Amino acid sequence: MITVAVLTLSDKGSKGEREDLSGPLIQNILKGINGEIRFYDVLPDEKELIKGKLIEYAEKVDLILTTGGTGLSPRDVTPDATIEVIDRQVTGIAEAMRFEGYKKTKRAMLSRAVAGVRGRTLIINLPGSPKAVKENLEVIIDILPHAIEKIKGDPSECGTQ
Repeated sequence: MITVAVLTLSDKGSKGEREDLSGPLIQNILKGINGEIRFYDVLPDEKELIKGKLIEYAEKVDLILTTGGTGLSPRDVTPDATIEVIDRQVTGIAEAMRFEGYKKTKRAMLSRAVAGVRGRTLIINLPGSPKAVKENLEVIIDILPHAIEKIKGDPSECGTQ
C-alpha cells in the first residue's frame, strides 16, 4: 500500500470559483497501484503555503502528487516551492513526462515540473489540466511502487539479468 497526498494548486479552485477535476482524477488513477489517499487539499498559488503543506505531508505519506502551477505564468510557483523543500531531485521523472508530453504537444517543453525526494517521500509535480495529468501519470505510474520501495530503503538490486 502506497500512502498518498494530493495537492491541487489553483487560486480559483481554492476560492471555490473552479471545480478541481485533476485532484479527483489523480485519486482515481492511483487506485491502479494500490494507492491510499490520505490527504487531499486545494491551495492558492502561494509559495509559502505550498512549501508548508509539502513539508507537513512529507512526514505522513510515501508519495505527494501536486497538480497545477507548473507553467510560466507569474503565479506558477509549484516547482519553485518543491525545489526549496526537497533533499534531492529525481530529474528522470520530470524529463520522461516532458519527453512523452512533447510527442502530443510542443507546449510540453514549457513545463517546469520537478520531482524529488524529501526524507522518505517522493514528490512529483503534475500539470493542472486533467488531460495532461492523465497523460503524465501514464508515463510514470509503473515506476512509482519501485521508486517508493527504494526511497524507503529496499536493499535489493534494481537491475535485472
